[in-house]
Amino acid sequence: MTTQHVPLVTFNRLVPSARPPQRADRSGAGTLPTRAFRYCEAVTTATGLGWYVFPPVGLTFVWDGSQVFWSWDGGEEHGLLPLEVAQFPGFAEVFDAAVPEPIRGFSPPFVAALKEPGVVQLWSGLIARTAPGWSLLVRPPANLPRAAGFEVYEGIVETDRWFGPLFTNIRLTKTDVPIRLGPDFPFATAIPIPRMMYAEELQNSGRVVADIATMTEEDWADYRATVVEPCSAEDRGRGRYATEARKRRKGECPYAAAAQAGA
Repeated sequence: MTTQHVPLVTFNRLVPSARPPQRADRSGAGTLPTRAFRYCEAVTTATGLGWYVFPPVGLTFVWDGSQVFWSWDGGEEHGLLPLEVAQFPGFAEVFDAAVPEPIRGFSPPFVAALKEPGVVQLWSGLIARTAPGWSLLVRPPANLPRAAGFEVYEGIVETDRWFGPLFTNIRLTKTDVPIRLGPDFPFATAIPIPRMMYAEELQNSGRVVADIATMTEEDWADYRATVVEPCSAEDRGRGRYATEARKRRKGECPYAAAAQAGA
């Protein structure tokens, strides 16, 4: 008997022109300093976590402090339009032609101006599904230079239970200037996380050691092994943590155990 592998995350691309999600790059698309990429495993691991998510089309927003206006690549002849709720251009017809009859007329909105000043909801063009017990953390890309003029709100969606459009909200931070979201630059990262990770009982299980005098012998033994011995070694080399962390990861597969524990 064979066990069928269940992907940790599946992205369904509904908008045909959208760039598919891409595994996050440990080099930050080549923007990390060389020394960080070679020796700082903490930075490269965080940078390479999850999947880059791109706008389905290039977008321009202008916020005058009260009203949001928008345009898209290919729609320049319309100028900047006041934003309330808008479909992806031409997508409603494509959606209705592809889906079962009871679902017609329910294509997801593409962009919407929310009630909060300068806040826009943006659909990635995707629907995501995660393995049982896993959710998606949607957040700004780690350690990539931020595009000017907006911030991405972070959110956690239980995509093993909720099969709907993968939205996120952005907050425009400049007024009266065009704010550009390019189709080839990720505006967010989708990171699969086990649901147990944010369970209240687990979150509340942390403790604080408030006095150095109360640290244990085991604490100091670990500190010595981590800091003192490497610094005292005659053949001390760079990137020891990175080397050891990579060795530990070889052959490890925490996915199955974590998924079972979080289900």
